[in-house]
Amino acid sequence: QVQLVESGGGLVQAGGSLRLSCAASGSILSINAMGWYRQAPGKQRELVAIITSRGNTNYADSVKGRFTISRDKNTVYLQMNSLKPEDAIVYYCNAEVLLRTLRVENYWGQGTQVTVSS
Repeated sequence: QVQLVESGGGLVQAGGSLRLSCAASGSILSINAMGWYRQAPGKQRELVAIITSRGNTNYADSVKGRFTISRDKNTVYLQMNSLKPEDAIVYYCNAEVLLRTLRVENYWGQGTQVTVSS
């Protein structure tokens, strides 16, 4: 019913920047919150940043001051600056969606790889 399509991952040198995008489409009435998570192999998925429909944001301590989340309707962005080798991981977009059926569902993107060379 809802698809999240991510883009923007890739290879960057340490200290460089990347911008991730995630566009939501489908049977959407509104989106309550959109966020970015990341997951290392064998570890739990962790929150990177989240933005509500009102524009309130929250960041993981490890990315504060370096990453910025923003949103334009049903698209969420993650501007990543001053990237470190430890940021090299798979990033997942997440959306809490109010469907046209008036149900609230949680959706994930397919993941996009960020690689940081030292």
